[in-house]
Order: sequence, then C-alpha cells, then structure tokens
Amino acid sequence: MKKTAPLIITFVLGVFMVLERLTPLRAVADVKTNLYNVGMSIMAATYLLGLANLVAVNVPIIRRRQEDWPYKIVLLLGTAVMLVLGFGWGIQPGTPYYWMFDNVYVPLQATMFALLAFFIASAAFRAFRARTPEAALLLGAAMLVMIGRVPVGQLFWNYLPFHHIPDGAPGHSPFFWSWIMNVPNLAGKRAILIGAALGAVSTGLRVILGLERSYLGGE
Repeated sequence: MKKTAPLIITFVLGVFMVLERLTPLRAVADVKTNLYNVGMSIMAATYLLGLANLVAVNVPIIRRRQEDWPYKIVLLLGTAVMLVLGFGWGIQPGTPYYWMFDNVYVPLQATMFALLAFFIASAAFRAFRARTPEAALLLGAAMLVMIGRVPVGQLFWNYLPFHHIPDGAPGHSPFFWSWIMNVPNLAGKRAILIGAALGAVSTGLRVILGLERSYLGGE
C-alpha cells in the first residue's frame, strides 16, 4: 500500500490535469486552482525542510573543521542575515533585505556568470580542433559568426564576397552570420526543443501510467 497509494494519486491527478486542458467547465478550472494552491503550500514546506537540511548538513562540518568549513560559516551566516532582514523589515524596495539582494547577491551572481564565460571559452577552444570534417564545419561556422559579431571583424567584413544575402532570402541581412543564426542554427535549436518536448511528454506518460517510479525512492 505504501507504493500503491502514491501511484494511484499520481495517475488520478495526472489524468485530471491532462483532461483539464480539454474541457471548458468552470468547476474543473476551480479544482485545478485549488490543486495548484495545495502544490504551492507543499512547495513552501519543502523550503523549510531545505533550510533544516542546510543546517543539519553544514553544522557538523563546521564543528569537525572539515574541508572548506569557513565557507560553510559564511553560507549559514548569509542565510541567517537574509532571513532576519526579510522577516524583520520585509522585502520591498528600500528595505535592508532589498539592499543586500541588489548590492551583494546580484553582483556575486554577475561574477559567477562572468567566470562561466571563461570556462565556456576554454571548452570551445578544445571542441573547435578540426580533427574531423564535422569539427571543421563547426569551427568554420563559429569563425564566421564571431567575425560578424565583433567590431573588429566588421571593419573588413564588407570586403568579403558573400557579405550580402539576396533580397527575400531567409534571414536577409547585410551580415552572413545573421543567415547562419536565423536558418541552420534556428532549425537545429527548434529540432532540439521538439525532441525535448517529446521526451517530456514521454516521461510524463510513464509517470502517470506508473512505469516510471523513481520518485518513490526506489528503482
């Protein structure tokens, strides 16, 4: 029964959410709204569990002086400060919480993304070694796009024989990289999105039908 009940609940709610999209009945929409509210309440409870887990995992590391324990102190202090500021003065603009978020968290987030750019550049350098025809094609397309994007490349781009695209052609633009971005790149991106959507539908059906039971903590 411990596993059967979750499977039944998942099946009933999953089928209901699918059918809700196909019916205009107001009663069904009201039930969906109530279910969403219940889900939001459960999500709020999971935040409390996450906070308790954060303390339970990091406090023993600090007590035993394990690896990176000073960073754990910063993590817990930052969490405590933001909680006190949020509950004490609110989160509206002009409050200490908003000031901390806007002047501490946002710059740190921007720094992390800036560092990520260097890792991407390093990975691209390793990937663009033209050892195969496919890698050479990838390298050529990347070079064309980069030349069209940077100001230095635009200084001599107009002297290339293919810098103009005929009127009416897909992705009409004075830069060839626009055609690359709007035609082959966009087609590949849409193919990936369609594949991801089909995978999501397949996974959803497996969960509703009880074929996928990993959320039960088992297989």
